[in-house]
Amino acid sequence: MSDLPASAANFCYRHPGRQSFILCQRCGRTICPECQTQAAVGVVCPECMKEQRKNAPRTKSVVMTRLTGSGAPTVTYALIGLTLVVFVLQWVPGLGITDKLLYAGVYSFPGNFEPWRMLTTAFVHSQGFIFHVLLNMYMLWIFGQQLEGMLGRARFLTLYLVSGFAGSVGVLVLSAPNVAVVGASGAIFGLMGAFLVIQRGLGGNATQLLVLLGINFVIGFIPGLNIAWQAHLGGLIGGALMGLIFMKTRRLKQTWLQVALIAGLVIALALLGTLKVLSYL
Repeated sequence: MSDLPASAANFCYRHPGRQSFILCQRCGRTICPECQTQAAVGVVCPECMKEQRKNAPRTKSVVMTRLTGSGAPTVTYALIGLTLVVFVLQWVPGLGITDKLLYAGVYSFPGNFEPWRMLTTAFVHSQGFIFHVLLNMYMLWIFGQQLEGMLGRARFLTLYLVSGFAGSVGVLVLSAPNVAVVGASGAIFGLMGAFLVIQRGLGGNATQLLVLLGINFVIGFIPGLNIAWQAHLGGLIGGALMGLIFMKTRRLKQTWLQVALIAGLVIALALLGTLKVLSYL
């Protein structure tokens, strides 16, 4: 799924055989995960980091650099870890974690307004179907590693959360208000949608990914499985739009445009959900 044509602009300047999507925030050159060092804003390449630290004392330990630097997908680790911890807590009697974090359209209505559930629902899963959480975490592991290395940690986390939010908006718009949903599937479909757009934008072959998307989307319509295809569709569309934004605003001078477009997408999703709620009142 990740084979791309040899275009110097899409490959690390230090490792020409490694495709990447992220640029050094100082010099603007493309760098792979191994060459990235996290900075206050974005990442920088080894040469720029060497110049930046020339007259400054070293503050990072070698252990911390190995755990969180050199392109380690720490956000992916954190999301998987948090989701699994929540899944374990769902089994603790008396906590009621599932009921407190799941989402249904009714929680976007006045009187029951709990908008945070549109994000927290991505961290709870069906207790009677352990395959649900395992499959989602496996998909997050696959696409998280690739996208986090290409986009950087902040952009990747934003992509995941916006995709999860878009999945909840899909449930609000396309389902009855009393239909409750749980799971990270909306966010996962968002990652696949973004990866598809980015890969196609860079000239890659997306046939395998399209087949994977098709299979997973069709499964959502099989009777008896109780899978929220509405969340899949919402997350997929939201993630694809995020991928398009990243593709069109990857240059350093376009950072504020990128932020503005992402904010605009979130506002548009919120307005879409608000219009649906108003249609019931």
